[in-house]
Amino acid sequence: MSHQESLTTYLAAFVAELYHSGVTDVVVSPGSRSTPMALVMAEHPELKLHIHVDERSASFFALGIAKATNRPVAILCTSGTAAANYFPAIVEARYSRVPLLVLTADRPHELREIGAPQAIDQIHLYGQHVKWFAEMALPENSEGILRYARTVCARAAAIAAQAPAGPVHLNFPFREPLIPKVGENLFQLAERPKGFVKVHNGHLTLEDEWFQDIAEKLKNKPKGMIVCGHIADDRFTEAVTKLAKIIKYPILADPLSQLRSGKHELTEIIDGYDTFLRNEDVKELLKPDVILRFGAMPISKALTIFIKENQHAEQFVVDGGGGWRDPALLSTEMIFADETVFCEKLINYTQSRNDCQYLQDWKKVNELTKEQIDSFRDVTEMSEAKLFYQLSDLLPDGATLFVGNSMPIRDLDSFFLNNQKSITIMANRGANGIDGTISTAMGAALYSKSVYLVLGDLTFFHDLTGMLLAKQHQIDIHIILINNNGGGIFSFLPQSEHPKHFELLFGTPLDLEFGHAVQMFNGKYVNITDWDQFQKEMNKSIDLSGLHVYEVKTNRSENLKEHREFWQSVSQEITNFVKGEHE
Repeated sequence: MSHQESLTTYLAAFVAELYHSGVTDVVVSPGSRSTPMALVMAEHPELKLHIHVDERSASFFALGIAKATNRPVAILCTSGTAAANYFPAIVEARYSRVPLLVLTADRPHELREIGAPQAIDQIHLYGQHVKWFAEMALPENSEGILRYARTVCARAAAIAAQAPAGPVHLNFPFREPLIPKVGENLFQLAERPKGFVKVHNGHLTLEDEWFQDIAEKLKNKPKGMIVCGHIADDRFTEAVTKLAKIIKYPILADPLSQLRSGKHELTEIIDGYDTFLRNEDVKELLKPDVILRFGAMPISKALTIFIKENQHAEQFVVDGGGGWRDPALLSTEMIFADETVFCEKLINYTQSRNDCQYLQDWKKVNELTKEQIDSFRDVTEMSEAKLFYQLSDLLPDGATLFVGNSMPIRDLDSFFLNNQKSITIMANRGANGIDGTISTAMGAALYSKSVYLVLGDLTFFHDLTGMLLAKQHQIDIHIILINNNGGGIFSFLPQSEHPKHFELLFGTPLDLEFGHAVQMFNGKYVNITDWDQFQKEMNKSIDLSGLHVYEVKTNRSENLKEHREFWQSVSQEITNFVKGEHE
């Protein structure tokens, strides 16, 4: 059999198994060495191919698709630096637990380390940032090699999806000629046509006696709190809110926990903690005896410090992916169990506790804080805090809100309050970088309705090519660009106390007119100058299609001043409450 026929049969077997393993979306960046895989993929009637010429943006686009679908997404590129451009998204996928199947084409072994063009060392290219790596065999048409190709494919997809989800890398060496012999019956498999091997991923759990033991430990500890970070499980919301209602613990709900929005019970959910946990009086009042923590580490630095300060408290970290999310090194019990199953089983061994003062104190402080946050309704100047405060009112029910890192995600944490609109919130919080934010949101928008992306000007500039995806794939997305002309978050950090080189090294003003870039990608640009205009544009946005960018210009110095005055005002109000009620 010829090289061309062996190449075709080998890749057809792999691609057929790819679909049988649950992969339906593939993001391809054009290149020469990846030609055979790309052409075979394009022939598969069920695979959805998304083409993007920028590998860095393409990989984040795939990351967004995987975030929205909770299914592995494949990315394919040619050899050389094309594969290196995948690295930032792979790092993010690893730390945010998103399943990616990374397929890189490579030179065959005889063309490596001899100066051949576009030949770099791709063996273990991504190091420990992938869950598994395999150097694929050269294409053959033997029964053993076809079984090998199908088995590796199924294994790779399963490993990517297995908790904790993450990226897997397969490296394919291809010899020339690179053109496969495609035609009819390309994907008809003689052996096990419905998939060569099915991999069943289960959920981690504990024996029943462990749940009995934990319930007994919590029984005499009314001063307990539940901290919830990001968890990619729709069932978790009902389970954890039901548990909190029984044991009378407040839930400190990170916005990425999906607990602040929806039709579920909100009475135990605390949403103003990032503001009031900056106050020493209230931190003394609310000292916990036990902390139950689920999901990723919270965004809030104030909450993280509060957890770290309470070294005396028993800290239970529940992780269905078997990770070790404990940067403070204070956990007393690390529980490797599915978070939803843990809550459901613990409920079975827990008696309902009567109302306790500790929970009421959390609720009262939270309400006082929210009353102060409500004052942003009357702010007339363009304010980053007010923007996030208004979002829950302005976004449509069922919308997806994607938020950039640095200040936007922190302001979301502070000012986006509980609501019943079922707004899904996404962000790239694995490595917390600003890389590929637009591209990731574009990927999420393929499988989500009413997508709104809020990000800063540096993050927007960092991923301008991501807007091409809206043009190429007819994606509907609304981007709210907060332009404070530089790195706003640095104004809140110690660097700001050294003004001599602050603007040069940290403020980094860009002084760009972003409207020109938006128009280049056939997007619609609006310069927002007041709140009435912003509200009107948001109301209109529900019925609009395509790419729309709304630029809101703010002042970094005024933003810092506004935040500090707000924190001071809330702190004084809370101190008065603590001293008046508890002294």
